[in-house]
Amino acid sequence: MEHDGKYLMLHRTKKENDASQGKWIGVGGKCEADESPDECMMREVKEETGLTIEQWRYRGIVTFISDVWPCEYMHLFTADSWTGEMRECDEGDLQWIDKGELFDLSLWEGDRIFLKLILDDNQPFFSLKLTYKGDDLVDARLDGKTLVVR
Repeated sequence: MEHDGKYLMLHRTKKENDASQGKWIGVGGKCEADESPDECMMREVKEETGLTIEQWRYRGIVTFISDVWPCEYMHLFTADSWTGEMRECDEGDLQWIDKGELFDLSLWEGDRIFLKLILDDNQPFFSLKLTYKGDDLVDARLDGKTLVVR
């Protein structure tokens, strides 16, 4: 979510046994039964922030491969119109972060890749595959083309 050059980020500090403990991530979560990706996004944003999305854009899909966690697919959306009042989140601390400070935060290495993509309004829809060994990003492929290999 973007507002006046600032982006809403969640500092994961409140959940026990959290793989993202201490990291900054976007708002979101897992789809429930019979829920589309956009319905999930709208529900998760409402649950975590209290805000109701009015206008959004589907930006890309990320495939996460890990030697520790099961494969996951993340659908990326950006939103620039919503209603309601932001409230406290039980998963961490919500904060509006200036675009110029985003990459100074403690982020997953793969998140840095897709954040750069979604910050570019001219970036077309993309497919990004991220492969991790433990917490280390060992392979990244954007639309089938290698970005990172270790």
